[in-house]
Amino acid sequence: MSRVTRLATAVLAGALVLTACGGNDATEPKSTTSGSSAPKSDLKIGLAYDIGGRGDQSFNDAAAAGLEKAKSELGVTANEAEATAGEAASAKEERLRLLAQNGFNPVIAVGFAYSAATAKVAKEFPDTQFAIIDDAGAVGPNIANLTFAEHEGSFLVGVAAALKSKTGSIGFVGGVDVPLIHKFEAGYTAGAKAAKPDIKVAVKYLTQPPDFGGFNDPAKGKTAAEGMYQGGADVVYQAAGGSGGGVFEAAKAANAMAIGVDSDQALTAAPAVKDVIITSMLKKVDVAVFDFIKSVNEKAFKAGEIVYDLKKNGVGYSTTGGKIDDIKAQLEDYKAKIISGEITVPQK
Repeated sequence: MSRVTRLATAVLAGALVLTACGGNDATEPKSTTSGSSAPKSDLKIGLAYDIGGRGDQSFNDAAAAGLEKAKSELGVTANEAEATAGEAASAKEERLRLLAQNGFNPVIAVGFAYSAATAKVAKEFPDTQFAIIDDAGAVGPNIANLTFAEHEGSFLVGVAAALKSKTGSIGFVGGVDVPLIHKFEAGYTAGAKAAKPDIKVAVKYLTQPPDFGGFNDPAKGKTAAEGMYQGGADVVYQAAGGSGGGVFEAAKAANAMAIGVDSDQALTAAPAVKDVIITSMLKKVDVAVFDFIKSVNEKAFKAGEIVYDLKKNGVGYSTTGGKIDDIKAQLEDYKAKIISGEITVPQK
């Protein structure tokens, strides 16, 4: 196992210390405060990232954006902890447990991989409020489940892929072969076939569980996308976290097109590849994180599942760069039909 990051049990200068097992380096925590102009809140937020952490230009960065907004607008303080590829399941429990032990409340777990850990640790700390993103399985009176209709947003970018394709062949790269990512694939394929029934859709998953490294392996993402472009696809949609950077590199080399995920990746991707991204499926994790923190700050915490769908503007698509301006009217028409219930998007 590579470095396993865990939270230390001691408090240093009022903040949690992060220690790295398997190495001899110890770093100061990413404990941050709000700007002086923000109203002061007593909330101390503990946020545990999924693999890739800050800087993945996608899922984790979207969560970080919601936290930054809460710091700026609500005046909360926060401590951020990151997962390490290949870590034991017990490391996730320890991360959440030590955040709660050291007075961070609420504690936010970013990603379905924290499901079992959240369910267990929340029982140990009934007075701490927890939220988990992308999971409805961890339930309890002090757990909020923040989930998304990824299939609905993916349907729209599937339409875009089909309408933009010149070859009649497109691709999908999933980070890990798990039910959550199947929702992205199902929606994408359904949208593409709604726009062009004879479109061909190639599908590749980078890893199989329990190996979640497919969310943070750009080299594997690049290899998978290269095969698709060489096979005739001219648009590839990636739902692969940090591995998506490799998909964009492959698109650039093939003079082809790509579709981003979670964040508007035409804004966040490396400058050399931004121009290949025609749109991104927006999964507004930042909105969910901010909404949750705001609810706790206002003493309005609510346990259970909250679904961010098209109707709630929790998912959508980006238009940065103007590359889909010519088909926006068609995308909006499909969007309206999904919201009205005329179209039901499959999740499998």
